[in-house]
Amino acid sequence: MALVVCLLPAGSLGKEKVLTMATTASTDNTGLLDYLVPKFKEATGIELKWTATGTGKALKLGENCDVDVLMVHAPASEKKFIDNGFGVDRREVMTNDFIIIGPANDPAGIKGKSIKDALQMLKTEQATFASRGDNSGTHKKEVFLWKAAGLPIPEKENWYVQTGQGMLATINIAAERYGYTMTDRGTYIKYEDNMGGNPPLKITVEGDAVLLNQYSVIAVNPKHCPKVKYDSAKQFINWIAGPEAQLLIKDFKLLGKPLFTPNAKK
Repeated sequence: MALVVCLLPAGSLGKEKVLTMATTASTDNTGLLDYLVPKFKEATGIELKWTATGTGKALKLGENCDVDVLMVHAPASEKKFIDNGFGVDRREVMTNDFIIIGPANDPAGIKGKSIKDALQMLKTEQATFASRGDNSGTHKKEVFLWKAAGLPIPEKENWYVQTGQGMLATINIAAERYGYTMTDRGTYIKYEDNMGGNPPLKITVEGDAVLLNQYSVIAVNPKHCPKVKYDSAKQFINWIAGPEAQLLIKDFKLLGKPLFTPNAKK
């Protein structure tokens, strides 16, 4: 999957501290980082450059010492990353939730069902389902949910489409094929906004506790990567978990809807 690299204006990068971050696509696609990063620079003088990709790839970039800090959303993989000595100082900073979206007339009849029953019905009806299939945090969660429902991952089924692409692209593929997909709510609201508030795919399944989507920041371990900018990474972690950034996250909305809920512990 191609990486999307977002670079801020670099007129005086040589004179300033520069911090590099790998992050999940949803923080980029939604516009959250475009909104937060100038505030971080204003508060600290540090220029943040980020690479947006799936969480699996982001963690690999950290393991390979290619970035200084991570913002990701796959807690089990993050804890393994830390246990293996690649990361330190993990802080939970915000949540949203995962949802299943599909055509307005809901041909599979899953609206209002539990996630377990919905997946079973998608399988029974062989309804087109677009999966990111890219080892992102969203894909990892989807795989977990199939397993938790006691179902095999339908990787070889004709109705199960693995896009290998990011979330917005996957949503568009699902819409083109009159099918379903799983997304985080923040990206769905961005898609809804892109469609003028009337998207072809509507929310069909939501609300199960298991659908919580936790985002965290992690510094790359300086003992593993001696050249990492650990002090700047710590500044970013403390800032985004602090009161100013937490309020900014709370106030970040599209169509009057919050895309993320701040939840950093004091």
